[in-house]
Amino acid sequence: MLGTAALGRRPGSMQTVERVVPAQRRIGLDLVAIPEGTDIDLDLKLEAVSEGVLVTGTLSAPVAGECSRCLEPFTDDVELRLTELFAYPDSATDETTEEDEVYLVEDEQIDLEPLVIDSVGLALPLQPLCSEDCLGLCSECGVRLAIAESGHGHDILDPRWAGLAAKFGVDSEPSANLVNTEAEEK
Repeated sequence: MLGTAALGRRPGSMQTVERVVPAQRRIGLDLVAIPEGTDIDLDLKLEAVSEGVLVTGTLSAPVAGECSRCLEPFTDDVELRLTELFAYPDSATDETTEEDEVYLVEDEQIDLEPLVIDSVGLALPLQPLCSEDCLGLCSECGVRLAIAESGHGHDILDPRWAGLAAKFGVDSEPSANLVNTEAEEK
């Protein structure tokens, strides 16, 4: 919560706010988020405008997550640019928008938490990666391809040939003409 009483309602008045606040809860998505208790750096400018208080500035915080390809944990940082109008109650902006479409100044206070939650949720990737070149997991054995030996692969017997291979005793070591080439191309 930030107080706006010192700012007043005269358009053009301005106030800067620099704060470090701990995250009261986990903020983000399923695979990546700002962990609970992590410090969030806010560097904001509050400006009184005719319809409310315009908040601009930056938010930065560390994030922790799990790679969507290899499932390894990773850490990173998020830095966001914020620009949002907090409308005065009964202003034209408040009256012409649907409920919950605009943030409000209530009792000369603005609550930044919903803005932070919405902004972080929109900025974080739905499928986060530990690195841009992450290879993921082997689809056959589940080993991380980043740590697998070069040429890692599996000979997969095409199930359509399994009966014939078993008849000739080839099931333990599939020959080149019975290997599923579609699986190797993936």
